[in-house]
Amino acid sequence: MGALSPVHLIIILVIALLVLGPGKLPETGAALGRAVRGFRDAVEGKEDESATPMAPTETTADLTAGSAATISSAPTDDEAGRPTT
Repeated sequence: MGALSPVHLIIILVIALLVLGPGKLPETGAALGRAVRGFRDAVEGKEDESATPMAPTETTADLTAGSAATISSAPTDDEAGRPTT
C-alpha cells in the first residue's frame, strides 16, 4: 500500500462534503489544522507563546526581608489596647 493518490483524496473530500455539509467543512478543516499544528509543536517541544511564564519580580531574599520588616513594624496592640493576633 502506497501513499494516497489524488483520486483517493478527491473521494475522501467528496465523502466529507456529503457528511459534514458545505457550512461545516471549512470549520472542521480549520479545527483539524489547529490540532495537527498543536500536535507537531508538542512533539517538537515548542511552547505556546501565551503560556510562557512571567519572570519573577522579587527574589526569595527580597520577600523574606520585606516580610520581616512588615512583621517588625506591625503594632502589637490595636487601638483598644488588645493584643493583635
